[in-house]
Amino acid sequence: MGVSSTGNRLLRALPPEELEPLLPQFERVQVQKGDILWSVGHPLDFVYFPEAGLSSNVAVMSEGRRIEVGCFGQEGMVSTASVLNADRAPHELMVQVGGPWLRMAVGTFREALRRSPALHDLLLRYTHTVMMTVSQTAMSNGAYTVEERLARWILMAHDRLEGDELSLTHDFLSIMLATQRSTVTLAIQALEGYGAIQARRALIIVRDRGMLCDLAGNSYGPAEAAYERLIGPFRKTAVPYPG
Repeated sequence: MGVSSTGNRLLRALPPEELEPLLPQFERVQVQKGDILWSVGHPLDFVYFPEAGLSSNVAVMSEGRRIEVGCFGQEGMVSTASVLNADRAPHELMVQVGGPWLRMAVGTFREALRRSPALHDLLLRYTHTVMMTVSQTAMSNGAYTVEERLARWILMAHDRLEGDELSLTHDFLSIMLATQRSTVTLAIQALEGYGAIQARRALIIVRDRGMLCDLAGNSYGPAEAAYERLIGPFRKTAVPYPG
């Protein structure tokens, strides 16, 4: 059954006359924490537009090591590979916080792209911001400390989830930050010492977002600023980004 409205901010960036005929072609599904909706190389049968929650694209190495390369929530869609006419998933899709998502068969989606230049152009702009996020993640992992990377990732999760309480485990954060669980624990303790967060079991509470921005430095902001320039707002507060 189709839908008549959506909480997905990317879709809502479309003009109403483009969005209204598109929505009935979606179905609403519920994803759960821990779901892996596809693995690397899986055929892309559907595209998804989250209306809530938090999920990650995870790169999987041959020896089984897993590293997060991008996260998304109600500001985005998956998979951008479908926008580019690819037919296989380049990454694992892991759900960290569940919620309602809109789903459309890939064939129907590609027909919608052909019929709607506005949708096509919007999703190309979004794909650009995703590529910026992947590049920013690579730079962050290679040039920034674990504490800086943790601050960046908490900010990214905070952007996409309601409220200041983030349901994030140390095991999950070790994948997100490409480091050991014990190292994540030390980084969390460091951010607590600055007063930026409070940590409880499987929960991180944001106490001072400004402090997190200071700690993350230039590892956070460029991709988010590009999204707001090209698509529209999705963050709780604006983050200045020179250039």
